[in-house]
Amino acid sequence: MSYRLTVMAGVLALTSLAPLPAQTKPKNWTVSRTPDGKPDLQGVWTNATLTPLERPTTVAGKATLTDAEAAVWEKKSKDDEAKYDGKADNPIADALGSGGTGGYNALFVDHGTELARVDGVKRTSLIIDPPDGKVPPVTADGKARNAALMRGYSRFDSVKDRPLGERCLTSFGSSSGPPMLPVLYNNNYQIVQTPENVVILVEMVHDARIVRMNGTHAPPSVRQWFGDSIGKWEGDTLVVDTTNFTDKTRFRGASENLHAIERFTRVDQNTILYRVTLDDPTTFSKAWTIEYPFVATKGPIYEYACHEGNYAMTDILGGARKADQEKEKK
Repeated sequence: MSYRLTVMAGVLALTSLAPLPAQTKPKNWTVSRTPDGKPDLQGVWTNATLTPLERPTTVAGKATLTDAEAAVWEKKSKDDEAKYDGKADNPIADALGSGGTGGYNALFVDHGTELARVDGVKRTSLIIDPPDGKVPPVTADGKARNAALMRGYSRFDSVKDRPLGERCLTSFGSSSGPPMLPVLYNNNYQIVQTPENVVILVEMVHDARIVRMNGTHAPPSVRQWFGDSIGKWEGDTLVVDTTNFTDKTRFRGASENLHAIERFTRVDQNTILYRVTLDDPTTFSKAWTIEYPFVATKGPIYEYACHEGNYAMTDILGGARKADQEKEKK
């Protein structure tokens, strides 16, 4: 697979972009502000976390854990990662041709060392609504799109048959967003603000999201990889409304009708609380919400060289041609 770091950038990212220690909100702390009086969200942030998107069955019914319970979870994750050899056992990895290859080991996997802490307690899932911490049931149309997407992973006739992340066109696993989910590695972001725009530079694939402040959405005929994002301030919270997605990105099978509303709130010196609600009636039986912290981290953001030297694409298609030849011989 080509979802990878260059070795130099990977090592630097894993060593110098470790999250800063979490801090208790000081009683007298006030948010710093930009020259136009808005909360200052600028800086470099990471959303790396051990908390999974959906709540595991082992903690069903428990949205939060005590620090002692969380410590057990975190130690097990650390121990498991130390033994991780990169071999995959899931249908997506197998369909992409990386199952059992050892394509990723612990050096390249950087999903943090702790569960996400919100309101002083650690969370067992990023999903907070529905309360069970699960993605709502997917509609028949959504299931059909997911099935078609999986079938597409088994096509190797052309570069255009391969997944977008494998082709270095968009980030793997929706780290660019919305929603901006933590993935395997490079969970780092830089935010820059002006009165007219908020720019979110994503380390993964070096994507950049541009949020136009106080604007109006483009007409439905205009579709973009990350949708069309319009921002406004509600008190001290930046609210970003995104529509106009393409029919290619398909977050968890979502259609181009996906509607995402994100909220960014600076809750202390080192933390932005991020919440996003996703609504697509053609895919999900109800809207659902994810929430987790973005934690301040030392910069800078490092270049992500994906397409340069993308030998994996040549190997993938070359391997497929070799397999075709073997079938013809039989």
